[in-house]
Amino acid sequence: MSETLTKPVVQFIEKLQETGGLKGTDIANFTGVSKATVSRWATGQKSPHPKTQLIMSDLAYVVMRLSEYYNHEETRAWLYARHPQLDGQRAIDLIHDERAEEVLAILDRLDADAYL
Repeated sequence: MSETLTKPVVQFIEKLQETGGLKGTDIANFTGVSKATVSRWATGQKSPHPKTQLIMSDLAYVVMRLSEYYNHEETRAWLYARHPQLDGQRAIDLIHDERAEEVLAILDRLDADAYL
């Protein structure tokens, strides 16, 4: 596998772990693979399916946006919490279901100081 292809995945995983406070187990559960598979992704030995890469990219973007307001522990908690602004759904589930736009709308309100 080319290093060029795996480098963005490695970066996404690092961002999710460092900025979002997510652990390998979180990423494994989120993507539906084993923790060992996530470990192989993190070292560049393997690359996830393109659809999984898109979901990880969305998650990394949301984590980056949240890091403007929260530390990594708060970011992880925010992702897993049920939100009234999401009709009681969890952000991490919406991102997994390719509905990141709904989560980003909340972050846009946060940017506009209209978030409670």
